[in-house]
Amino acid sequence: MVTLTSDRTERVQAGARLFDGQQWLTVVSGRALPQHKWMVIVEGVTDRNEAERLAGRTLWGEPLADPDALWVHDLIGAHVIDQTGVDRGVCISVIDNPANDLLELDTGHLVPVTFVVSNTPPADGGTDADRVITVEAPDGLFDLLD
Repeated sequence: MVTLTSDRTERVQAGARLFDGQQWLTVVSGRALPQHKWMVIVEGVTDRNEAERLAGRTLWGEPLADPDALWVHDLIGAHVIDQTGVDRGVCISVIDNPANDLLELDTGHLVPVTFVVSNTPPADGGTDADRVITVEAPDGLFDLLD
């Protein structure tokens, strides 16, 4: 059984590869269970003893090629610019929130990711500090802490 901590269910579907810290495992099949759990059959694991050998391990999925996805590691450290061109601060974390994840800025502001209109990586030769997140924020969002 696998507890999925991602909203990307393709991580536990047939053909997906998971890394357990020592080896790559290929998923043969996956079936959803209640509470974000999945019954996953892994290639080469044919009995309960072999399955128990994997118990308690953290599994990592391969990077996904999704140009529309907002990846936390690409957001943290980026400057957040609003639709008027004002630099509103640097994203220091992404907070998991039931409605929408929130960008936490070094200024104390919280910006729902639904307001992100673009996430621009640094140009060739640029650094992480050159990354820019453009947001279209409603009037007053940044007035609360000013």
